[in-house]
This record gives sequence, structure tokens and C-alpha cells, in this order.
Amino acid sequence: MTHLWVRAEQRPHEERVGLTPEGAAALLAKGIRVTVEQSSVRAIPLDGYREAGCEIAPENSWPEAPADAIVFGLKELPEDGTPLAHRHIMFGHAYKGQPAGQELLRRFGAGGGALYDLEYLVDETGRRVAAFGYWAGFAGAAMALKCWVAQRQGGIAGPVSVYPNQDALKADLTAGLDATGASRPGAIVIGALGRVGTGASDLCQAMGVAVTKWDMAETAHGGPFPQVLQHDIFLNCILAQPGCPVLVPASARTDPRQLTVIGDIACDPTSEFSAVKVYTQVTTWDQPALRVHDDPPLDVTAIDNLPSLLPVESSRDYGAQLLPSLLTLGELQTGVWGRARLEFDKHSAGLSLISSG
Repeated sequence: MTHLWVRAEQRPHEERVGLTPEGAAALLAKGIRVTVEQSSVRAIPLDGYREAGCEIAPENSWPEAPADAIVFGLKELPEDGTPLAHRHIMFGHAYKGQPAGQELLRRFGAGGGALYDLEYLVDETGRRVAAFGYWAGFAGAAMALKCWVAQRQGGIAGPVSVYPNQDALKADLTAGLDATGASRPGAIVIGALGRVGTGASDLCQAMGVAVTKWDMAETAHGGPFPQVLQHDIFLNCILAQPGCPVLVPASARTDPRQLTVIGDIACDPTSEFSAVKVYTQVTTWDQPALRVHDDPPLDVTAIDNLPSLLPVESSRDYGAQLLPSLLTLGELQTGVWGRARLEFDKHSAGLSLISSG
């Protein structure tokens, strides 16, 4: 019997989950065994999973899960160097040369486990079957506006925390924007036709922020893109990958510009393919803004688990998208799972070649 083990998230400020109680009930009806760990942070209560018929396990007990269990989480595992013997479903961030990702692949190699990276679950056309993109864009735009408000008040954005729903987030933003006494800023969204860009644009428009929407047609010439510097806020919604144009060069720190806030929602600064070259580290919930130039100010916000700002809404949306694929877990050698496994095998082999060389 296929056994899915839903682990508790261990990363700070991460309350999302990729499977709702309703989804768990559908898996159980399909004959898939479902174990859900207790969690001190998960936004969706455990009672719903228990009522659906899931088995309940202690928090963070996944290392002792049965060898044939498929461990399912969203964000990173603790970076303790231990070998990974299980098959894991999660966002690994391991295939674009990220240093932490290389170490993760080594741990799988040492333990004999495997990674089914959620970013690489794709259909036969190469399109991702599930993504948090809309809520990443929505929350990322909100964070950029928070940075802009803090600048107008003479400071830099301070710690943020989870909102119960999008109405509470929008009410908080409205109060902050109104308190500045200034006209709403202007923003440019690049990648506006995708899920991330749609979410970012929707949040901006809800806040009365004028949005310039760019996508592939506007960036096809490869740059440079001086128009980015002519907006107050730039929201990058383009995934870092080979061929990605540089949207903000390192010189933007000192170039003449109206731009004061960059929301790098794609958030992959350690990748050589990053489109934003003025920073090299992600920001955090405790320190959401990184000031990369003082006069005039230029702040970057790049939190890599943005949808957790709205954990209930983003979990339910993502869980509904992913469920059809989870229902096929009994067929790991084919379909979305087979393609994800091939991706893992390819990058693991590449790492072995580098190590042996």
C-alpha cells in the first residue's frame, strides 16, 4: 500500500501544508495510507485530518517513518547533514547550483533516498501541475508596499507575521499607505501574465497602485531595461533560469532612478541566473528588507516562503491543485512523478561526476 507521511514544517514562520483534510479523505478513499504529524504551527488544525481517518504521528517524527513511506513537506529540512533514506516530496531548491541544494543532494546520495521536487512536478507539456505562485505574488507585492511605507516614514521595514486572511492584510496595508499622506506609488510587474505576476498585480490594484505590466514580449530584446528604474517599485515575477535577462544590474544602486523598492518575488539570489544583481541573500520575516543603497534608498525584499503570509488560503489553493497528482502516487515511475524522478537522477549524477572529478 502506498503510504504518504505528511510531516510538520520545521522552518520558522512556515504554517502552510500541501494537503488539506478534504484532500486526505480523497487519498484514503483511493486506498492510500495517510499519516499526518502533529504540528505546533500548521495553520489547518489537526482535528480535520483525524476526522478524515488519517493516522496521527508525533511532530518531527518523520526520520523514524517506515522505510517505504513517502515523506511530504513543503520547505527545507533541518540542515544537520544526516543521510536521507526516504523518498521526499518538497521544494528542494537543489537544481540551479545553490550551495545548500548541493548539500541536500549529497544527503540523498548518502542515505539512498530520492527527491520529488515540487517545483519540477510538470505535465507532459512541461507546465507545473501545482504552484503557490498567485499567493507568492500577492504577498510579495504586499511586502514591497510595506517597504515603501517604511521608507516614507524615514525607516526600513520591520518584522512581519502571518495574517488570518487577505482582508486583514489589505486592511493593514491600506492603513499604512494612508498614514504616509502621500500619493500611491507606481509599480512595474515583470512576468505579469503568469500566476505570480497576476497575484502581484491584483494586490497592487486592490491598493490603488498603478501597475505597468510587462511579460515576455517586453523583455524579449534581452535588455537593458531603464524603464524599471522609472517606477517606485519593481516586482520581479520571472523564475531564474538559463537565458533569463538581467532586469536590475548591479549599477542600479547608483544609477539615476525613481526606484526605491525591489520585490524579488522569484527570490533566487544565489543562482547565477538571478535577474536582480544588487543583492546576494534572501531576506527574512524578522528582517524583511535589505538596504543595498542609502541615498537615495534602495531596499530589496526577497522572502522565499511568501505564501505563508496567508497560510490558510495558500494551502487550500495549492492543495487543490496538487491533489490530482497525489492521487497517482501509486504510479511513481510514470507521469509527473516519473518526470520528477528523472530530474533528480540527472542532477544527482551530475553531482557525482563533479565530486569524482
